[in-house]
Amino acid sequence: MNGEREVPWDARGPGDEPEKAAVPSRPEKPPGAGPARGVPRNAAAARDIVTRLLEAQFCGLSGEGPADVVVADALLVTSELVTNAVKHGGGLTGFTAEIVDGGLLVTVEDASTQPPITTERDPAVASVGGYGWLLVRRLTKRVSVTYRPGGKSIAALIALT
Repeated sequence: MNGEREVPWDARGPGDEPEKAAVPSRPEKPPGAGPARGVPRNAAAARDIVTRLLEAQFCGLSGEGPADVVVADALLVTSELVTNAVKHGGGLTGFTAEIVDGGLLVTVEDASTQPPITTERDPAVASVGGYGWLLVRRLTKRVSVTYRPGGKSIAALIALT
């Protein structure tokens, strides 16, 4: 296992059927249509990568793009994961975004081995901030955290339908 440990996070609410924690299969892609890779400078640059990916690959497959709310969810999840890596994870060390059978798979790597904060807050009492991980869990079909020496990788699957 090379010191890696994966922890699936079920993004479903109480009473919903649990999702399998398996990694979605990747569809056949035209030559040169691999995942978008690199380390963006900030959350805005990561959102730009995801926007271009959705326009190029998702829209090109069916002739229609995902609904605006789906794109907004994908961009919010991307922003939250990248911002959390920068602010709380010791820095962004890796980023990929790709279209897979189950939707859009965004993977963010950071330099911290600390898990995301999962404490639920009461908006009437809590201060500003602290809702990013809760939003990510709510807006994704599936999230997993893989711990490795020197950091972690968070993979979030966002449904595109």
